[in-house]
Amino acid sequence: MDHTPTEVPEGVSASAARAARDLRVVFSRLRRRIREVARDEDLTPSQVSALTLVGKHGAATASALASAEGVRPQSMAATLAVLEQRGLIRRSPDPDDGRRQLVTLTDGGHERIEGDRQTRAEWLTRALHERYTEDERQTIIEAFTLLERLSRP
Repeated sequence: MDHTPTEVPEGVSASAARAARDLRVVFSRLRRRIREVARDEDLTPSQVSALTLVGKHGAATASALASAEGVRPQSMAATLAVLEQRGLIRRSPDPDDGRRQLVTLTDGGHERIEGDRQTRAEWLTRALHERYTEDERQTIIEAFTLLERLSRP
């Protein structure tokens, strides 16, 4: 890990600055690695992201999905067209406004998301088992108990 000193904000310890930098780097690398594990050759990263977003949001309009993903509605429409063509999502009329369509996952879409999630979870579990001792895994568990505080308001 790069331990090159960075500018430390006034009133903040050097160890806090280093921990913040190292944490960002490790989480970023780990996140990329986890994404790679379940990466399918038949979907682009933006298609996988959109599929996951539909899974998280449930029924949503294409424009709401575009906004949540931070892309133009035209880009989201093209992405959704591919997912629909592959049988992973379906569009149906919005019962509250017939001019709009709601996007939901098909059974195949649910299976795809769950399969990817399971593949990633199995890889991470195996990697933790194979690369760390029991004592190291306990240290990781303790560290995450501390780090969990960062996720609280």
